[in-house]
This record gives sequence, structure tokens and C-alpha cells, in this order.
Amino acid sequence: MPHYELLYEDAAVLVVAKPAGLLTIPDRFGNKDNLLSALERDHGKVFVVHRLDRETSGVLCFARSEAAHRHLSMQFERHAVDKFYHVLVDGVVHHDEGEIDKPIGEHPTIPGKMIITAHGKPSLTFYRVLERFQRYTLLEAQLKTGRTHQIRVHFQNIGYPLAVDALYGRRAAFILSEIKGKAYKTGKYSGEERPLLERTSLHASRLRFDHPVSGERLEFCAELPKDFQAVLNQLRKWGR
Repeated sequence: MPHYELLYEDAAVLVVAKPAGLLTIPDRFGNKDNLLSALERDHGKVFVVHRLDRETSGVLCFARSEAAHRHLSMQFERHAVDKFYHVLVDGVVHHDEGEIDKPIGEHPTIPGKMIITAHGKPSLTFYRVLERFQRYTLLEAQLKTGRTHQIRVHFQNIGYPLAVDALYGRRAAFILSEIKGKAYKTGKYSGEERPLLERTSLHASRLRFDHPVSGERLEFCAELPKDFQAVLNQLRKWGR
């Protein structure tokens, strides 16, 4: 089971960096490998405030008391929490910054998939370009609402799906030969090429909220995981 990194701990709050591939909470199949179970094993009772998709890595906060849980949940409901993500998308985004203000709702026939729909909930994403490559762009996205798959759906809708996204994008994994082209030769004995990234190219990089007891504004950051960093390193080398 991939292990979380503890970023901060006190009597009211736990802040962790979740690895990709780990559920935040048990799924409907009762999957025992999840972050909540691991935290309760290590720290006693904790309360879920928000979640990340299984394939998304990054910062998550949990409450350690009912009062702290109420306080943090209210901040999320009032959109008083600042949530920032690193997003690698397909295509070169020409605007240095922008916003996507489009309502999101459930897909009428595909369970677990979301779409832009007039009947959906208001959804707002701000973004700015961090780095451009030949066929990809690294963005920082700030979520002002917290809809299911919001970043994935919003960027797909404006024509820049995540570089890796089996549900909304063009590929389920990122392989080096896509950017190296003819220059790429697999090793003599390697056989099939191994992907650099086999999950959504999305990372929850920063989280800001008010401490539920002291009221102090806190900010936490999670470094980009090795798989995400490896793709960026190769894009810098081959995909300029």
C-alpha cells in the first residue's frame, strides 16, 4: 500500500500528502487500502473534510474532533479554502491565465462520469500557465468550487484535456516515445516500453485554510511526486 507523508499534526488537524493510487476513504467495495484507515490506525479517530480521487496525489487535511470538522467543513462550503493544483494538459494553452465558469453535473448514462450541463452545479476554476512545451502545458489551477472531477471536466471542455486521463483524455499512460519520436529507441533487452506516468496528470500542490482553533491562516505544500516530475524532466529535455 502506498504510504502517506505527514505534513502537519496538532490536536485539531492532520495534514498529509496523499500518494497517487491510494483511496481517500473506503470505496463501495469496502476496499481496506485507503488513507482514512491508515490515519486512524496511526493517529486514532479522524474526520474526513475533503477528498482527492484515487489517482490524484497531493495535500489533504483531516479534522481530529467534531468541532474542528464542523469548522473546516464550513470553510470548504463557503469556498474560503484555497486549493491549488499542478495540471499537465494536452496542447499549448496560449492565454497566460484564464477562468472556466461552467456548471458540472453527472453524465446521464455513464455512471461515475461528469459533464458540462446547464442543469449542473456552478463550477469555477482559475488557471495560469507555469510552463509551455511543444505539445503540452503545465498549469496551476485554483478551484473555487469542489465538484467531482472538476479540473478534468473543465479542461477537457475547453479543448485541453489532462495529458494522462483514461476517462476524459486521449491516453491512459504517458510514454517517452510520444515526445522523443524517431529519436527514441528502447533498450536492447527492454521489450515493451514502460510508461513514465500511469495515472491522471493532476497533483494537489497547495492548500490554505484557517486553523479551526487559533484562526491562523495556514498554508501547506506537497512536492510533485517522482512520476509527475519524470514526465516534466523529459518534456524539458525533448519537448521544448
